[in-house]
Amino acid sequence: MNLEEYFARTGYKGSTEKQDLETLTDIFQHHIRAVPFENLSIHCGEKITLELEHVYNKIVRRKRGGWCMENNQLLGWVLKGLGYDTSFLGAYVFNPHQNAYATLMTHLIVKVVIDGKAYIVDGGFGVSYQMWQPMELVSGKDQPQAPGVFRFTEKNGVWYLEKMRRKQYIPNQSFSSSDLLEKKECRKVYMFSLEPRTVEDFRFQCTYLQTSPESVFTKKSICTLQTTGGFRALIGWTLTETTYNYKENMDLVEFVTLEDEEVEKTLKEKFNITLERKLVPINVKGSYTI
Repeated sequence: MNLEEYFARTGYKGSTEKQDLETLTDIFQHHIRAVPFENLSIHCGEKITLELEHVYNKIVRRKRGGWCMENNQLLGWVLKGLGYDTSFLGAYVFNPHQNAYATLMTHLIVKVVIDGKAYIVDGGFGVSYQMWQPMELVSGKDQPQAPGVFRFTEKNGVWYLEKMRRKQYIPNQSFSSSDLLEKKECRKVYMFSLEPRTVEDFRFQCTYLQTSPESVFTKKSICTLQTTGGFRALIGWTLTETTYNYKENMDLVEFVTLEDEEVEKTLKEKFNITLERKLVPINVKGSYTI
């Protein structure tokens, strides 16, 4: 495991000398545009494990992606190796279909402190809720980014992340009522405390999320990747490509349904992923929005 090999994977060629916000942002953006947020292992007979060396080999050497516990663990290792003050936190994800936060802490995020200011770095959420820049940990302040306006609010020691999105233009009107589309303009994303966590705190969740029939990750095969202008996502057989601010205060969301034989080719061409085992796509309705 070495940082040079990781940077070759993400295409980052900038400085690693300064532990400043500008460098952090650049490294982070290279990660989210090179490494997909994906759970494909679950649907092609592989087991997801949290050992850092396994995560490194999967993402860096096999050129795969991963979910939050993999992406953010690797990002945390990279940033720590560069000398950043980093720690892990645990979050409870909001489920829009149940209109409630999860009762299980399933989302691992990274806190980075630079010159006394704390930032949240999360490279493991995907779709339109993927932040593109580290977010300053301050309550009640709108933080506009390309994907939309993010905001933290804090109440009694609990922090909440929400996102305001633009209107959406969907050329293929047969998808205008898709359950994958988020209908609300302001969406709760997750809540968390500042209690430091370790990867060990996520062992049970890692097993549960890839085995429980109640888990969104067993109900849907997901692969999403941020682009320079938006993001693309393959959920089951549905490929979406979103362009942010396609026209004034409007995002373009394009849908297409793939045939079985197109899935593998699309993963390679759109996400740079080649699977070693056969993927069985799945998309049970509900519980996941873009």
